[in-house]
Amino acid sequence: MTVPTPAAATPTLHRAWAADLDPATLYALLALRTAIFVVEQECPYQELDGRDLEPRTRHHWLADGGTVVATLRLLADPGGVLRIGRVCTRADARGRGLGHRLMDSVLAEVGDRPCVLDAQEVQEPFYARHGFVPAGERFVEDGIPHVPMERRRS
Repeated sequence: MTVPTPAAATPTLHRAWAADLDPATLYALLALRTAIFVVEQECPYQELDGRDLEPRTRHHWLADGGTVVATLRLLADPGGVLRIGRVCTRADARGRGLGHRLMDSVLAEVGDRPCVLDAQEVQEPFYARHGFVPAGERFVEDGIPHVPMERRRS
């Protein structure tokens, strides 16, 4: 007899300004990003770039119980342009549409304002599904090919 596996719970969506993050949540967001971008991708670089605590930085994340399973941040660049970055999902939570859910959340907040990101080249189709198009010369950062992208307004 086979015991049915319960469906994965739907993670809860959260968002907060940098100043409103409690230390434990900030630690969990940074730990996930480091696990993905530094450890998993074998890319030693300074993941903490000083922008996470800027007053106009907004963090979005999904938590399954008390565990952060996906995150991204929205930055305010000079000139009124918004920048999405540090988009990642835990390896064991991938394939569930969590990244798309986060992108939908952040883009609802962005609205019609100009928005850019630097995509890892392999993720270009992911961002294209959310209206982003290449917007400049491709470049290599920390050994990983990237493409600057901007969101096309409809």
